[in-house]
Amino acid sequence: MNFNSKNNRRSFIKSSITGAAMLAIGTKSIARTITSLQEEAEQPLQTPPSLNFTQMPLPYKYDGLEDVIDAMTMEIHYSKHAANYCKNLNEALTAEQIDNSQSLEKILSSISKYSVKLRNNAGGHYNHEMFWQCMRPKTLDNKPSENLLNTIVTKFGSFQNFKNQFSDAAKTRFGSGWAWLCINNNSELQIGSTANQDNPLMDITSIEIKGFPLLCLDVWEHAYYLKYQNKRADYIENWWNLVNWNYVEQRFLHHKN
Repeated sequence: MNFNSKNNRRSFIKSSITGAAMLAIGTKSIARTITSLQEEAEQPLQTPPSLNFTQMPLPYKYDGLEDVIDAMTMEIHYSKHAANYCKNLNEALTAEQIDNSQSLEKILSSISKYSVKLRNNAGGHYNHEMFWQCMRPKTLDNKPSENLLNTIVTKFGSFQNFKNQFSDAAKTRFGSGWAWLCINNNSELQIGSTANQDNPLMDITSIEIKGFPLLCLDVWEHAYYLKYQNKRADYIENWWNLVNWNYVEQRFLHHKN
C-alpha cells in the first residue's frame, strides 16, 4: 500500500468516527428537545393577567393632606388597601372571563350578575379612585362655586344643612362603608351611605341612594384610625376642609350635559 492510500484510509476512518460522534450528539440533542417540548405541552396554560384597570397617581403627595389626614395613613391607604382592590379586580375579571374593555361604571351597573369578589373589588377600586380626586390640600372656609352651591341650597335649604346631613350619613354608617352625594336620573341630589365597597352606581343599591356619585367619603377605619382612633366624627368634621369642589362640580356638570 502506498503512502497516499494509507493517508486516504486514515482520513476516511477519522471522518467516519467524527461523523458518528456528531450524529450521536445530534440525536441526544434532538431527544432532549423533544422531551422538553413534551414537558412544556403538559403544563397548564397560563392566562395572562388583565391590566385594564390601574391605579391613577395621587394628585398630591402622601403628606399633602396634613394636618387632616397624616402621611402614613395616606401611604398605607393608597399603596396597600387600594392597590389590593385594583389587583383583585383584574384577577376577578380574568377568572370570570368578563370583557374588560367596557367601562367600570358599566360593570358596576350590572354587578348583581357577578361574584362577590368582583363586586367588592370593582367597588373598592372605583370608590378609591374617586375618593382621591375628591380631596385637595387643606382650604379653610371651603365651598363649591355658585352653580353647584345654588343647587345644593335649593335642595337642602342651606349649605350647612347639606353638610350636616352628609356628615350624619357618614357618622351613622354602621361598620365600614361610604357616604355619598349623588344625582339621580331625575337630576335630583341625594345623600346616603353604602356598606363595604358598594356605591350608588350598582344595581343592588337601594333607590334612596342610586345615581351618579358626585362626592364620596371613606369611613372605613383604615382611612382615619392612625390619627383619630375611634373619633370618626372628628375625622368627618376636619375632612370638609379637604373637599375638592372643583372636581365635584366637574362631575355635576358632566352628568347634566
